[in-house]
Amino acid sequence: MSAVTKLKMTVSEYLAKEQQAEFKSEFYNGEVFAMAGGSREYNRVKENLVGELFARLKGGDCQTYSSDQRVLVEATGLYTYPDIVIVCGSGTYDPLDRDTLTNPVAIIEALSPSTERYDRGAKFRNYQQIKSLTEYLLVAQDEPVCERYVRQSDGSWALVSFVGLTAVLALTSVPVQIPLVDVYSGIIFSDITLR
Repeated sequence: MSAVTKLKMTVSEYLAKEQQAEFKSEFYNGEVFAMAGGSREYNRVKENLVGELFARLKGGDCQTYSSDQRVLVEATGLYTYPDIVIVCGSGTYDPLDRDTLTNPVAIIEALSPSTERYDRGAKFRNYQQIKSLTEYLLVAQDEPVCERYVRQSDGSWALVSFVGLTAVLALTSVPVQIPLVDVYSGIIFSDITLR
Protein backbone atom coordinates (compact mmCIF):
# COMPACT_ATOMS: atom_id res chain seq x y z
CA MET A 1 0.00 0.00 0.00
CA SER A 2 1.35 3.46 -0.82
CA ALA A 3 0.63 6.78 0.85
CA VAL A 4 -1.39 9.34 -1.07
CA THR A 5 0.66 12.45 -1.78
CA LYS A 6 -1.14 15.64 -0.83
CA LEU A 7 -0.84 18.20 -3.60
CA LYS A 8 0.40 21.59 -2.46
CA MET A 9 -1.04 24.82 -3.75
CA THR A 10 1.03 27.74 -4.97
CA VAL A 11 0.58 31.26 -3.58
CA SER A 12 -0.89 32.40 -6.91
CA GLU A 13 -3.40 29.53 -6.87
CA TYR A 14 -4.37 30.36 -3.29
CA LEU A 15 -4.86 34.07 -4.04
CA ALA A 16 -6.95 33.28 -7.14
CA LYS A 17 -9.08 30.82 -5.18
CA GLU A 18 -9.47 33.27 -2.28
CA GLN A 19 -10.87 35.95 -4.62
CA GLN A 20 -13.74 33.61 -5.55
CA ALA A 21 -14.23 31.92 -2.18
CA GLU A 22 -17.34 32.34 -0.05
CA PHE A 23 -15.31 31.70 3.11
CA LYS A 24 -11.88 32.95 4.15
CA SER A 25 -8.94 30.59 4.44
CA GLU A 26 -5.41 30.89 5.74
CA PHE A 27 -2.49 29.72 3.62
CA TYR A 28 0.80 28.32 4.85
CA ASN A 29 3.47 26.15 3.29
CA GLY A 30 1.31 25.21 0.31
CA GLU A 31 -1.73 24.26 2.38
CA VAL A 32 -5.08 26.02 2.84
CA PHE A 33 -6.82 26.06 6.21
CA ALA A 34 -10.50 27.00 6.51
CA MET A 35 -11.40 29.51 9.20
CA ALA A 36 -14.25 28.80 11.61
CA GLY A 37 -16.89 31.27 12.73
CA GLY A 38 -16.96 32.63 16.28
CA SER A 39 -19.42 32.58 19.15
CA ARG A 40 -21.72 35.48 20.02
CA GLU A 41 -19.31 36.57 22.76
CA TYR A 42 -16.31 36.35 20.45
CA ASN A 43 -18.02 38.52 17.85
CA ARG A 44 -19.31 41.02 20.42
CA VAL A 45 -15.85 41.53 21.96
CA LYS A 46 -14.27 41.90 18.51
CA GLU A 47 -16.89 44.38 17.30
CA ASN A 48 -16.69 46.38 20.54
CA LEU A 49 -12.94 46.73 20.04
CA VAL A 50 -13.30 47.68 16.37
CA GLY A 51 -15.79 50.41 17.31
CA GLU A 52 -13.70 51.77 20.19
CA LEU A 53 -10.50 51.78 18.13
CA PHE A 54 -12.14 53.37 15.11
CA ALA A 55 -13.59 56.19 17.22
CA ARG A 56 -10.26 56.88 18.93
CA LEU A 57 -8.13 56.73 15.76
CA LYS A 58 -10.52 58.54 13.42
CA GLY A 59 -8.88 61.43 11.60
CA GLY A 60 -5.36 60.42 12.61
CA ASP A 61 -2.45 58.74 10.84
CA CYS A 62 -3.44 55.25 12.02
CA GLN A 63 -6.44 53.17 11.05
CA THR A 64 -8.00 49.82 11.84
CA TYR A 65 -9.05 46.93 9.66
CA SER A 66 -11.24 44.12 10.88
CA SER A 67 -11.13 40.43 10.07
CA ASP A 68 -11.58 40.77 6.31
CA GLN A 69 -8.09 42.30 5.93
CA ARG A 70 -5.62 39.65 4.83
CA VAL A 71 -2.05 39.97 6.16
CA LEU A 72 1.09 38.33 4.78
CA VAL A 73 3.97 37.43 7.04
CA GLU A 74 6.61 37.80 4.33
CA ALA A 75 9.35 36.00 6.28
CA THR A 76 7.32 32.80 6.70
CA GLY A 77 4.78 32.91 3.86
CA LEU A 78 1.72 32.82 6.15
CA TYR A 79 -1.36 34.50 4.70
CA THR A 80 -3.87 35.09 7.47
CA TYR A 81 -6.85 37.19 8.57
CA PRO A 82 -6.26 38.67 12.03
CA ASP A 83 -9.34 39.77 13.95
CA ILE A 84 -8.16 43.40 14.03
CA VAL A 85 -5.15 45.09 12.42
CA ILE A 86 -3.80 48.59 13.03
CA VAL A 87 -1.73 50.32 10.35
CA CYS A 88 -0.05 53.71 10.67
CA GLY A 89 0.95 55.78 7.68
CA SER A 90 0.84 54.19 4.26
CA GLY A 91 0.03 50.54 4.03
CA THR A 92 2.49 48.26 2.27
CA TYR A 93 1.00 45.44 0.24
CA ASP A 94 2.04 42.08 -1.16
CA PRO A 95 3.38 42.50 -4.71
CA LEU A 96 1.28 39.48 -5.72
CA ASP A 97 -1.94 40.89 -4.26
CA ARG A 98 -2.66 44.57 -3.62
CA ASP A 99 -5.25 43.68 -0.96
CA THR A 100 -2.82 41.79 1.28
CA LEU A 101 -1.22 44.02 3.92
CA THR A 102 2.39 43.43 4.99
CA ASN A 103 3.11 46.21 7.54
CA PRO A 104 0.72 46.22 10.51
CA VAL A 105 1.94 47.91 13.70
CA ALA A 106 -0.54 46.05 15.91
CA ILE A 107 -2.54 42.84 15.61
CA ILE A 108 -5.40 41.88 17.91
CA GLU A 109 -6.83 38.37 18.18
CA ALA A 110 -9.98 37.55 20.12
CA LEU A 111 -9.44 34.16 21.72
CA SER A 112 -11.76 31.21 21.26
CA PRO A 113 -11.44 27.65 22.58
CA SER A 114 -10.64 26.34 19.10
CA THR A 115 -7.96 28.94 18.24
CA GLU A 116 -6.38 29.97 21.55
CA ARG A 117 -3.48 27.52 21.39
CA TYR A 118 -2.67 28.54 17.81
CA ASP A 119 -3.04 32.28 18.55
CA ARG A 120 -0.65 32.01 21.52
CA GLY A 121 1.79 29.66 19.81
CA ALA A 122 2.51 29.17 16.11
CA LYS A 123 0.54 32.18 14.94
CA PHE A 124 2.29 34.51 17.39
CA ARG A 125 5.68 33.09 16.35
CA ASN A 126 4.80 33.91 12.74
CA TYR A 127 3.60 37.41 13.65
CA GLN A 128 6.89 38.07 15.46
CA GLN A 129 8.58 37.91 12.04
CA ILE A 130 6.70 41.02 10.82
CA LYS A 131 9.27 43.80 11.15
CA SER A 132 6.69 46.59 11.51
CA LEU A 133 4.73 44.78 14.26
CA THR A 134 5.31 46.33 17.68
CA GLU A 135 2.25 45.08 19.56
CA TYR A 136 0.17 41.90 19.77
CA LEU A 137 -3.00 41.69 21.84
CA LEU A 138 -4.94 38.63 22.92
CA VAL A 139 -8.47 39.31 24.16
CA ALA A 140 -10.42 36.69 26.11
CA GLN A 141 -14.12 36.27 25.42
CA ASP A 142 -15.06 34.38 28.58
CA GLU A 143 -13.48 36.68 31.18
CA PRO A 144 -12.43 40.35 31.23
CA VAL A 145 -8.74 39.81 30.39
CA CYS A 146 -6.58 41.38 27.69
CA GLU A 147 -2.92 40.45 27.26
CA ARG A 148 -0.61 42.89 25.51
CA TYR A 149 2.76 41.81 24.12
CA VAL A 150 5.12 44.64 23.13
CA ARG A 151 8.30 44.18 21.13
CA GLN A 152 11.36 45.35 23.07
CA SER A 153 14.51 46.90 21.60
CA ASP A 154 16.34 43.57 21.94
CA GLY A 155 13.61 41.74 19.98
CA SER A 156 12.00 40.08 22.99
CA TRP A 157 8.31 40.54 23.79
CA ALA A 158 7.13 41.94 27.14
CA LEU A 159 3.71 40.92 28.46
CA VAL A 160 1.31 43.13 30.41
CA SER A 161 -2.11 41.80 31.43
CA PHE A 162 -5.20 43.96 31.93
CA VAL A 163 -7.63 42.12 34.19
CA GLY A 164 -11.10 43.00 35.44
CA LEU A 165 -13.80 45.40 34.37
CA THR A 166 -12.15 48.34 36.12
CA ALA A 167 -8.91 47.92 34.15
CA VAL A 168 -8.06 50.15 31.19
CA LEU A 169 -6.39 48.61 28.15
CA ALA A 170 -3.50 50.88 27.11
CA LEU A 171 -1.92 50.34 23.72
CA THR A 172 1.67 51.34 22.98
CA SER A 173 1.66 51.33 19.17
CA VAL A 174 -1.02 54.03 19.11
CA PRO A 175 -2.06 56.52 21.82
CA VAL A 176 -5.25 54.69 22.78
CA GLN A 177 -6.75 53.65 26.10
CA ILE A 178 -9.98 51.65 26.29
CA PRO A 179 -11.75 50.71 29.54
CA LEU A 180 -12.37 46.96 29.67
CA VAL A 181 -15.97 47.70 30.63
CA ASP A 182 -16.32 49.04 27.04
CA VAL A 183 -14.46 46.11 25.49
CA TYR A 184 -16.85 43.70 27.22
CA SER A 185 -20.06 45.70 26.83
CA GLY A 186 -22.97 43.31 26.25
CA ILE A 187 -21.13 40.26 27.61
CA ILE A 188 -22.52 38.33 30.59
CA PHE A 189 -20.01 36.96 33.11
CA SER A 190 -21.78 34.75 35.66
CA ASP A 191 -24.19 37.16 37.39
CA ILE A 192 -22.77 40.36 35.92
CA THR A 193 -24.24 41.93 32.79
CA LEU A 194 -22.29 44.68 31.08
CA ARG A 195 -24.28 47.18 29.11
